[in-house]
Amino acid sequence: MTENTDQARTLPAAVERFVLHWGDLGSQWGVNRSVAQIHALLYLSERPLTADEIAGTLGIARSNVSTSMRELLGWNLIRRVPVMNERRDHFAAETDLWEMVTRIAAGRKEREIDPAIAALRACIAEADGDPRVGAVAQRRLRAMLDFTETMERWYGQMLSVPRGTLAKLIRLGGQIVRYLPAKSEP
Repeated sequence: MTENTDQARTLPAAVERFVLHWGDLGSQWGVNRSVAQIHALLYLSERPLTADEIAGTLGIARSNVSTSMRELLGWNLIRRVPVMNERRDHFAAETDLWEMVTRIAAGRKEREIDPAIAALRACIAEADGDPRVGAVAQRRLRAMLDFTETMERWYGQMLSVPRGTLAKLIRLGGQIVRYLPAKSEP
């Protein structure tokens, strides 16, 4: 958050800490800090907020809020909420954590994993016809594609697992291996 303006609202310390921390995490994950801070504010908000309220609370430019809101709407992490007797748009965040994580994962897959798989396939096709590409490089390209496609298939399978079951699997962590048939690693 930047310097507060006269219209800025004071946040409780815990909320401000979360908003700032979420903004820092967003930056580390390649998300604009303002986008992450707006998401955090809406996530913790007890009611839908207008863009002006968000700008005032976070002390950021209204134009920055508009741009950030478009990005959050594109990720389907926030939605417009109609408010009786109000002409201005109000916004609320998705508050179901499973749904939020699912939407983020789907967006990342679409923007990062799918293009990576396409690029790896193109590299392999190109390498197959080029005698200058050594066996080691070809083997490593295929291994990377195989790994990425395996993770993509796993992701697709996990989408069909009921949330309760998925939560149990996650809580099991490394203990899950005791339920798998014993097999030595290569």
